[in-house]
Amino acid sequence: MPQRARPLAHRIFEGFLTYTETFKTYTRLAPLYFAQRNWQATQLNHRQRLRLYKDLLFQLVKIFQQILGKDSDNRAIWALIRQEYQLLIKVRLDVELAETFFNSVFRKTFPNNPLDDELMFVMEGYGSCEIRENSELLYTYPAEMGLEQIIRQILEDFDFGVPYMDKEQDVNFLVDGVKKVIFTRYQVEVGTKTQLLKPVFYRNKAAYLIGRTNVGKKWMPFIIPFMHGSEGIYVDTLIFDPNLMSHLFSFTRSYFMVEAEVPSQIVGFLSSVIPHKKIHELYNAIGFNKHGKTLFYRDFLHHLSESSDQFVVAPGIKGMVMTVFALPSLNIVFKLIKDHFEPPKNMTRQEVREKYKLVSLHDRVGRMADTHEFEYFKIPLDRISEELMKELRNTTNSLLQIKENFLVIKHLYTERKMVPLNIFLETCSTDEGLRAVEDYGRAILQLAQANIFPGDMMTKNFGLTRQKRVIFYDYDEIELLEEMNFREKPKPQNYEQIYAAEPWYEIHKNDVFPEDFRRWMIGRPDLKPHFLDYHKDLFDPNYWNSLKDRIGKGELIHAFPYPEEIRFRPGESV
Repeated sequence: MPQRARPLAHRIFEGFLTYTETFKTYTRLAPLYFAQRNWQATQLNHRQRLRLYKDLLFQLVKIFQQILGKDSDNRAIWALIRQEYQLLIKVRLDVELAETFFNSVFRKTFPNNPLDDELMFVMEGYGSCEIRENSELLYTYPAEMGLEQIIRQILEDFDFGVPYMDKEQDVNFLVDGVKKVIFTRYQVEVGTKTQLLKPVFYRNKAAYLIGRTNVGKKWMPFIIPFMHGSEGIYVDTLIFDPNLMSHLFSFTRSYFMVEAEVPSQIVGFLSSVIPHKKIHELYNAIGFNKHGKTLFYRDFLHHLSESSDQFVVAPGIKGMVMTVFALPSLNIVFKLIKDHFEPPKNMTRQEVREKYKLVSLHDRVGRMADTHEFEYFKIPLDRISEELMKELRNTTNSLLQIKENFLVIKHLYTERKMVPLNIFLETCSTDEGLRAVEDYGRAILQLAQANIFPGDMMTKNFGLTRQKRVIFYDYDEIELLEEMNFREKPKPQNYEQIYAAEPWYEIHKNDVFPEDFRRWMIGRPDLKPHFLDYHKDLFDPNYWNSLKDRIGKGELIHAFPYPEEIRFRPGESV
């Protein structure tokens, strides 16, 4: 049996090596495409890297199923495979990713296994590697250099391979920005220094430098976004605001392309500058979302052991496609696709899964929540409320199994918990409501700019983050914008048409009449007039069609993850 297990362990290890090397290959293309302003290649490269893990895993699991056959659930063989694999990875600096890769192969090969502490790397974990002062990971600039010289050296050290639009102006912008934020609050002392990560973070049309300055006996983090316009590279702004920095790494944003020879070191630095982000969120942000999922699950198990409240039906209007539940003490919701959908929904469970897959591969532009997909997810039976169990039995019974003292759910999604927008609007003040409905409209339009038509745009399908940002989270009706047909309603020509009980004109499957949005989008009388006036474009089919035309011509419309007013050159296009 050991002779049989050893080559299988090596196959998993070779698969992991293929994954890491191919992942790096895709990542290294990001600066090249940024320098070329090749935005279509940027998008394709991003999608290919997202698909990589599952594509490699699918091939490897198929091989394992063929080799093991009826021994796919042989615990003795798997124990030996794990033992041998552990020897292969123990000295690697990315051992945490290697453990997750093994878990993925095991879970997909071993039939119907929710979790196995003996055969998987369930709670091992792995601490971030130490970041040394003289590390190849960092540029360090002592305060003795002087502010302007530090800025000039930073722009010299980060060479994007193409000319700057106006480097002198960028230097002035950055110097003024530092003086305004740091010099007005802190006194530069002996030992003050600035550090920047050498790897550049790429996403969409932007490149970001992540750094920190040691002033006032603490680290002050900052981010410098760069854009590449038609006239060259330029610094777009300087971000010190921790909320804006957090938003750049939000669960609603696509993953960064950043070279990470030792991923835990990158995560360690990020954790020092964005300390309230969980480690699993930071792994997600740099593209290692499968390991982020592993860490999320470990956090979940830890939370279960430290809490005693029961899982309950999530508050809000019940969906026609998904059953949603939550643990009140945890900021996560759990979403199951129902066995049967209520009219007028007429899709299949697989079609719903395809919608979620589309979102996972798409640019979320800060407006769609990231999800983790789980199979055979288990929850202690004594933690499930009676009401929730009844709801699950009534709506998702085919997904449920009882094993010993656990409820095992065959398939679900996890998603960040948010306050449903419809619930927020029921009780908020007028001022809060005005800001929320403005952002609600912005969310829809920014999704449209990213080639996403939400479909069902009722407020119940949107939520608010802790920073009161509006996020879309109901994906069963989304479509690509380019596949929709935006029309004006034909004007009735006679009495029969005016009073017809049904539309007297032909309507095709993907026809949309934006003027109809006015009737149902916002109900509160103190908010609706402002919303209708503030977002006139929402109700204009010509506007929707103009976006559709731009997307059809291959344009990538960049969604800035910070306010326009903080840009050094507001209105500068990319």
